[in-house]
Amino acid sequence: MTQEQDGAIGDALTLLEAVVRSRLAAGDAGTSYVASLAAKGRGKIAQKLGEEATETVIAALTEDDAALTGEAADLVFHLTVLLAERGIGWDAVAAELARRHGISGHAEKAARAQ
Repeated sequence: MTQEQDGAIGDALTLLEAVVRSRLAAGDAGTSYVASLAAKGRGKIAQKLGEEATETVIAALTEDDAALTGEAADLVFHLTVLLAERGIGWDAVAAELARRHGISGHAEKAARAQ
């Protein structure tokens, strides 16, 4: 991945997070899907994230790249809503990924179990 692509990904997530946070703060469930989802509670947001995860898996197994890309975008969107509702930003997720960088996935998973 080039630095330009890396920056574009970060910019997209930063913009998405800002829009989601502003819609959560406004709380206008009549005009905002984010606010209407949040008004139904964290459980509904988590349920929607689970649905999108399932749709992403199905697309990965049975559909073309465009369908998978669309489902992945839906998944990231709903994850952003859940994180923002909890007060967690993509910066915290990035920091956790950076912390794990260079650590074997098996070793990292074993360390979590302790």
